[in-house]
Amino acid sequence: MNKSHITKSTLALAASALLLAACGKGGDKSAAVSSDAIEVKIGHVAPLTGPIAHLGKDNENGARLALEEINKAGLTIDGKKVVLTLVPEDDAEDPKTATQVAQKLVDAKVVGVVGHLNSGTSIPASRIYSDAGITQVSPSATNPDYTKQGFKTTYRLVATDAQQGPALANYVANTLKAKTVAIIDDSTQYGKGLADEFEKTVKAAGMKVVTREASNNKATDFKAILTKIKGSKPDVIMYGGMDATGGPLTKQAAELGIKAKVVGGDGMCTEKLSELAGDAVVNVTCSEAGMALSKMAQGAEFQKRYKERFNSDVQIYAPFTYDAVYVLVDSMKRSNSTDPAKILAAMPDTKMQGLVGNIAFDNKGDMKEGVITLYDFKDKKKTVLDFIKM
Repeated sequence: MNKSHITKSTLALAASALLLAACGKGGDKSAAVSSDAIEVKIGHVAPLTGPIAHLGKDNENGARLALEEINKAGLTIDGKKVVLTLVPEDDAEDPKTATQVAQKLVDAKVVGVVGHLNSGTSIPASRIYSDAGITQVSPSATNPDYTKQGFKTTYRLVATDAQQGPALANYVANTLKAKTVAIIDDSTQYGKGLADEFEKTVKAAGMKVVTREASNNKATDFKAILTKIKGSKPDVIMYGGMDATGGPLTKQAAELGIKAKVVGGDGMCTEKLSELAGDAVVNVTCSEAGMALSKMAQGAEFQKRYKERFNSDVQIYAPFTYDAVYVLVDSMKRSNSTDPAKILAAMPDTKMQGLVGNIAFDNKGDMKEGVITLYDFKDKKKTVLDFIKM
């Protein structure tokens, strides 16, 4: 073995050791931190295990793609080179776990958090971030209560259920011309909250709610509830919940010969719903609390980059987690600081053009320009019906 070979081997081993150290306990990095750069941690939380893990991974992938692009382009804050680190956590769609991982991220000294995915986890975790003075940008929590708590740390990039529920209800009233509806929710803050907003609007429109039923977010057998509903012959069944439960519900309704149209919110409005509901997916109309990927100016290019990086298609909210990372970095740039307090102080003045559209927040942390998109399924593909600017 000659000297040059020894030198190359030694250098390779040293580089490998440095990379392994960089990818260790501090989180999941897209680039090793060089000696002349500082590491800045951004947290991400979503369910990475359980029935909606596919949605959680989709959200994480969107955040990761943004972070990798920013690191590749190079980021300098206050004259210092910055390397961003993604610190991913799994809240398993569980409120108690959500508070535990939120505290874990605070202890890890993240400068901001993208997440959580669900309203039922975003809301309890938000107090932890508020107490720590860390900005939380949820890409997908739609329950209005999330930003009604008075916390200065809570932001979101989607419309709320106070907008989404009425949009669905107006579609049922004006397009489907329904007279009677049955409502089922999964007893989560998201599912029940969406169903409540829907119910208020259909009643105001003069429709009759023939039954209101509650299930849970782990259910797969809806036959008892659906058999009860079948007797009342509703024109529409509205479901407040996620695709993992909404899919089986839709499939079982068809198997029982129920002719009612099934409508639901963004939790079940995913590409995976076709797989879960089978042929019955043709009977579904659903809403998404944001602009459709196909309607985003850079949507096709994002889908291409996402597919190349992760070898899968966007499920639903990856574009929103992608933008959430850029929102946090925009606040870093405008404050010229990586101090969480200064990043937070810059957040109210956010005005940027993101992948999802114009991003600016009201005094609660909600989007000033909300959009609701309605979909149906043609040939088992999610297809845009209409979108409504709020």
